Amino acid sequence: MKIAIIGAGAMGAGIAQVAAQKGHEVYLTDKFEAALDKAKAGHEKILARLVEKGRLAEGEDKEIVGRISYTSNMADLKDAGLVIEAVIENIEIKKAIFQELEGIVAEDAILASNTSSLSIASIGSSVKKADRVIGIHFFNPAPLMPLVEIIPAVSTSVETTKKAREIIDLWGKVTVLAKDTPGFIVNRVARPFYGEAVRIYEEGFADPATIDWAMTELGGFRMGPFTLMDFIGHDVNYAVTESVFEAFYYDQRYRPNFSQKRLVEAGWLGRKTGRGFYDYSEGAEKPEPSTNQEMGENILWRILVMLINEAADALYLNIASREDIDLAMTKGVNYPKGLLKWADEKGIQHCVDTLDRMQTEYGEDRYRCSPLLRKMAREGQTFF
Repeated sequence: MKIAIIGAGAMGAGIAQVAAQKGHEVYLTDKFEAALDKAKAGHEKILARLVEKGRLAEGEDKEIVGRISYTSNMADLKDAGLVIEAVIENIEIKKAIFQELEGIVAEDAILASNTSSLSIASIGSSVKKADRVIGIHFFNPAPLMPLVEIIPAVSTSVETTKKAREIIDLWGKVTVLAKDTPGFIVNRVARPFYGEAVRIYEEGFADPATIDWAMTELGGFRMGPFTLMDFIGHDVNYAVTESVFEAFYYDQRYRPNFSQKRLVEAGWLGRKTGRGFYDYSEGAEKPEPSTNQEMGENILWRILVMLINEAADALYLNIASREDIDLAMTKGVNYPKGLLKWADEKGIQHCVDTLDRMQTEYGEDRYRCSPLLRKMAREGQTFF
């Protein structure tokens, strides 16, 4: 099967590399020739490095790049059996692309979007055969991150879902099935990792360095929330938070925060601009965290219980299976363990008591306990 990728940015180029490494003939298209040139140079450099490290045979890097056609002409995609769109998170732009695609590819070609949070049903409504439209959401960098979320819309056929998942499984990825709701699994469940961390900071309870220390040293997370937000870029991270908040009809659990908004307004977008929550300029000293164990445990548990609550609610609302929810968080964002398994270890009743205490203290709906957690605590159940 020939594969087409639309958008030659970091994500699109990464997906193209994955498909080419699995032996597919790949068309990588972008309206900007400079983006295509950059993608090709990136492929050559990355694959040559894999040869140096012994992960690819001598000459295999050139074979892989040779399977990729870099083109600015959408008409070249006509023979593709699977097209994955990986452009900017703008639904009108995506719809326009899908409308154009419909007149180019065969009627049985699968049309997929790599969107991280936009409605697949809405994207599918832009074409006549919406049953072949599906979400296939990779994580960055696509060649390294194992997880891929498969998101069928209400209009997606069972056959399309089955075929799309089979293809991505053959690429050696770990696939999870998610309902077409804002943020799908990962970007929905992970919101408190950022939001509650910033809330703790805004309250003056701890600074970013201390919160990051608590999450990494005590919690086992690979990156603390402030380091991760700086790494992702506040323009990107804040935009996702805003879109999820709006898509959930302004549910207070997903409310954006002013601290991050102000960073975006100031142009302090994180590592890529040299300044975010931390200063990355040359010679800047990294702030030292307070390593008070009790404070750190309180920080960790407050963020963790909010993540657990979000995971439980995703299960309660049938967003995904319990296995897929835990798999998504460990394979998609490298959490040290599945949140539902973590809830079992901490105790469901302990989770409920903590959330109830916070809701009483703050009087805010953001701390409301998932009905599923409350029911499980009452009946003495566990997730696994």
